[in-house]
Amino acid sequence: MPLLDPRLQKRLDEKLADLNALRPFNPAHVRKLREQLEIEMTYNSNAIEGNSLTLRETFLVLQEGMTIKGKPLKDHLEAKDHMEALDFLYELASQDSSTISEHIIRQLHQLVVRETEAEWAGTYRNGPVIIGGADHTPPDAADVPRRMEELMRWLKIHQKTLHPVELAALFHHKIVFVHPFFDGNGRTARLAMNVQLMRRGFPLAIILKNDRKKYYHVLEKADRGNEAAFVLFIAQSVERSLDLYLRAFSTTRNGELLTLAKASRGTAYGAKYLNLLARTGRIDAFKKGRVWYTTREAIVRYRAERLRARE
Repeated sequence: MPLLDPRLQKRLDEKLADLNALRPFNPAHVRKLREQLEIEMTYNSNAIEGNSLTLRETFLVLQEGMTIKGKPLKDHLEAKDHMEALDFLYELASQDSSTISEHIIRQLHQLVVRETEAEWAGTYRNGPVIIGGADHTPPDAADVPRRMEELMRWLKIHQKTLHPVELAALFHHKIVFVHPFFDGNGRTARLAMNVQLMRRGFPLAIILKNDRKKYYHVLEKADRGNEAAFVLFIAQSVERSLDLYLRAFSTTRNGELLTLAKASRGTAYGAKYLNLLARTGRIDAFKKGRVWYTTREAIVRYRAERLRARE
């Protein structure tokens, strides 16, 4: 049974089709948006794991080559390593292949920790690990190679039957569940997930630092067998990136973004109810920081869908 809500899946597919219809894009605009998303991805992915650089500081380190006073050298190196891994990710995404291999996962990991964990870069762990604050205990190190081989077989079987977003989300979780490396598992999983997504035409999907607690919460739910919550979480991250691209390149789909409180005025729905709809993916909404936004057009579409469902 599919884990991705059919309404959200339909919305994702429609937005991807709209985005593809806008191609070819202006190369200068693509380059600028890619740079923006790479900085965002590097900042957020590293910050989730405890990196202390701010978004602005990450930009200065990567684009201006600056050293931030008072910030650890390790944090600077992690930012540079992650950017190198992103460059490799874009190279992988451009290749005409739908399969990601163990070798590619290890290459991504090697780049992510090249300057901070050089001894173990690209190498499976040979000892136990503990995930702080989580109930899940990863498999024994001796079992990691077999579990990764099983993961690759799972991917080969399901890549033609599952929706790309659902496949990428489950793939992400399964990598973290095995926890094949001593460090850098989360960053590697988020990159590997994006290889899957971008090869199917989706833009780079970013998990925000502001959603860190929710991210870990839905990962833990997936560990216990409830993978639907994690698939929804990842699908909303994918939709956010689609919205960013559509707003950058489309001149017809840019309804005014309103806070949920403003959007609810004059409608049959309160702001709290719209928040529930946004968090559960049932309405077209966009998250900035910790605040959800939507458009009046999205509310009209949702109401029309509800009326049709009652007929």
